[in-house]
Amino acid sequence: MTYSGQSLKRVEDFRLLTGRSSFVDDITLPGLLHALVLRSPHAHARIRSIDVTGAQSLPGVAAVLTAKDIEGVISDPPARRAQEGYSSLAPEHPVLAKDKVFYVGQPVAVVVAVDERQAGEALELIQVDYEALPAIVDPLDAIAQDAPIIHDEMDTNVAMRVVHTGGDPDAAFAQADHVVRQQYRVQRLAPAPMEPRGLVADYQPRDDMLTIWDSTQHPHSIKARLAHLLNRPEDKLRVIAPDVGGGFGEKGSLFPEEIAVPYLSILLERPIKWVEDREENMLAFHGRGHTVDMEVAAKSDGTILGMKVSIVSDMGSFFMAATTTVPLLTSYRLVGPYRTPAAHVELQGVLTNMPRTGPYRGAGGPEAAFCMERTIDLIARDLGLNPADVRRRNFIPPESFPYDTPTGLTYDSGNYSQALDRGLELADYSGWRERSRRETGPGEPLIGVGLATVVKGTGGRGAILTDHARVIIEPSGRVTIHTGVSPHGQGTETTFAQLAADELGVTPADVRVLHGDTDALPAGGGTSASRGLVAGGSAMHYPLQDIRQKLNLIASHLLECPKEDVVLKEGRVFDRNNPAQEIPFSHVAAAAHSEELLPPGVTPGLDITASHTVPLSPYSFGAHVAVVEVSPDNGAVKILKYVAVHDAGRIINPMLAEGQVQGAVAQGIGQALMEGMAYSPEGQPLTATLMDYALPHAQGVPEMTLETVETPSPLNPLGSKGIGELPTVAAPVAVANAVMDALSGVGIRHIDTPLTPEKIWQALQGNS
Repeated sequence: MTYSGQSLKRVEDFRLLTGRSSFVDDITLPGLLHALVLRSPHAHARIRSIDVTGAQSLPGVAAVLTAKDIEGVISDPPARRAQEGYSSLAPEHPVLAKDKVFYVGQPVAVVVAVDERQAGEALELIQVDYEALPAIVDPLDAIAQDAPIIHDEMDTNVAMRVVHTGGDPDAAFAQADHVVRQQYRVQRLAPAPMEPRGLVADYQPRDDMLTIWDSTQHPHSIKARLAHLLNRPEDKLRVIAPDVGGGFGEKGSLFPEEIAVPYLSILLERPIKWVEDREENMLAFHGRGHTVDMEVAAKSDGTILGMKVSIVSDMGSFFMAATTTVPLLTSYRLVGPYRTPAAHVELQGVLTNMPRTGPYRGAGGPEAAFCMERTIDLIARDLGLNPADVRRRNFIPPESFPYDTPTGLTYDSGNYSQALDRGLELADYSGWRERSRRETGPGEPLIGVGLATVVKGTGGRGAILTDHARVIIEPSGRVTIHTGVSPHGQGTETTFAQLAADELGVTPADVRVLHGDTDALPAGGGTSASRGLVAGGSAMHYPLQDIRQKLNLIASHLLECPKEDVVLKEGRVFDRNNPAQEIPFSHVAAAAHSEELLPPGVTPGLDITASHTVPLSPYSFGAHVAVVEVSPDNGAVKILKYVAVHDAGRIINPMLAEGQVQGAVAQGIGQALMEGMAYSPEGQPLTATLMDYALPHAQGVPEMTLETVETPSPLNPLGSKGIGELPTVAAPVAVANAVMDALSGVGIRHIDTPLTPEKIWQALQGNS
């Protein structure tokens, strides 16, 4: 039996579905206090004064914290101001607002009380005197020549500039038969995890030990940064990520509350819990937010010659550690899976009176793919070509890998036409395309077929693909694996157990996978950018190999056979030349801990820790086909068919991979048709709750036809590539292309997402 490649059920589902899991809000400790945060009601205002005397005098209130209380005591989280050759100027996000507030929802004060009710009453007693200032919401307004400057210490609202060029774009455009020009506005999105942000901080003065349970994607990173900001030794700080109800990039950042609440726990010498509500979550952080002007030069047969791109990225009021990463990745990933001889990309990161932006599932991939895939369809439309043919004609061929893009990426492997052709076949693309071009009568639905063929890098560059693992085999034969990956939904406990079972010759039930505790491993990369299997699995692979070699050596001594003839299978250990001569795996494990039973020169124990770095990002590929109908009466969109074929290298558990795809497609459909953070011109949020911010639900998500093909990556020992984010890159633009295909017969060229019925209806009336 080989467990890798099998669709085993997730072992973690039992506790998650029966209420035996533990999230931050489930944690209770003796003497637990509760924290609430006072937030700015203004998008931009000067703080004249803050009066907390009424709140402090309320019974049950343990502390009220403002910026003046921590000045010079704890540091603000640093912004990433230099990365990969560019400079950025953004100011650091203060733990608590000082002289000004810069967006609705910015933390101003923290109240700690014996329960949430008393903390809420104290919040209402804090009096803040604000002087309202003009707000800038649109990043294009922020870069206008006469725009007011948001931060007094700066002389511009442009906090980040990047320019990179590959090939000769001017020559490419001079040779072009046709040039497509289009502006795309990719809206801000709220990640909306099922569990909002939260933490419990517990300081024990006797041991000078601070323990934090944090709903985070990166416990080791949180530990290192908090140790620096709170001026504490790292060995006196422990961070634990319990079960996490979704992160999607939002929980990969360090937020002000994650600094203030631990500080207050140290100050009060009491455990403190803080869990935000849904509105706070919606106003704290957003993904996407790009305006892209794109020009692509092409031959008359649709062959791409080059591109010129200008990106204006809405960064919000401040930079977080990963804020700059997203637009930078967008600029790199614009070329997608296509041979593009020349590219010139200019990027401006702009400050606005909005919440910070950062990675949201796909982190630059969906932004880039939306613009490129819409442009591919416009090339096909303008030149009277089939969109599938234009894509196939421009694909990077299998023999060209590894392939260097003009924007500076290296793709490791792929066979893009194979996946596209299979997707077209499964979707009956030709049949639907023919049907979509038939004339329709008054009131009849308009049919559209959309394609998206995309690539997605796994992890980032360098350290993001470094991870750690520890493998322990107890005398009983029980296998324990500590991983630096911090999962929340990927099924890592199951897939890692499958890999370990195959390597050690046991069953997945014999393997326990633990994660999320900084005391268990010296470091760990957590979860982001679909890195779990590629980085964490690769790190686990090598100690498993070492332990397997040691087991073979011990077993050969016990069985009196050459070590190369030892077979470990299903909990049994035997000589391949004499299968009847066998011993239980547990006997070999017990012998490994007994000096008397070990061969000469072998030390007791089975406990190995290792780290590994995947040198470059493996690139996965996806081909999506969406078929929709659009009502000409009210603009409503219905998805009739959805097909997706992915190449993510070696698949360890097909069922779990399919679940990742289904969730990602649902999020992509949300971006395409309904989701979007809306603000008034004054910077007031109009979609701050789930009453106003529309999310996909089960009824609106179509049945999907899903398949995988496998082009193994040469960059890691598993041959794997990431799959968790890949469908989120393709789905928004596959649906958008289908809707625009349906509307192409009435002369509509482009509508920015979300493609709500109102937008579509207005366009049909000629009001777009």
